[in-house]
Amino acid sequence: MAHGEINHIEFPADDPERAKRFYGAVAGWEFGKMDEFPDYWLFRTSEGYGGAIGKRDVSTGHTLRDYIEVNSIDDALAASDANGGSTKEPKSEIQGMGWFAVVIDPEGTEIGLFQSSRAG
Repeated sequence: MAHGEINHIEFPADDPERAKRFYGAVAGWEFGKMDEFPDYWLFRTSEGYGGAIGKRDVSTGHTLRDYIEVNSIDDALAASDANGGSTKEPKSEIQGMGWFAVVIDPEGTEIGLFQSSRAG
């Protein structure tokens, strides 16, 4: 994915099984488990856009979260700070995939940032 593209979306759910049934029926999504993340199920649309349903808790929050692909998490966090944003979750590694962080924009919207460890 290119810098600036939305590459992932998370749907928080009180009852992930109910949410998976709903989105499976409505959108035809199929879900796969990530062993590294309990209570978190991935999906991919036919266009290649990906996302997940996660058990709603303190870490996942209560609202939809979009992730934006960035070339550098460090640069994106610095740009956020310099332009009125704040860091909610600092840079963290997702083993074998890359790094993510979460910022709050100046309007109060939570946005995830993702830097892939894969070249290309």
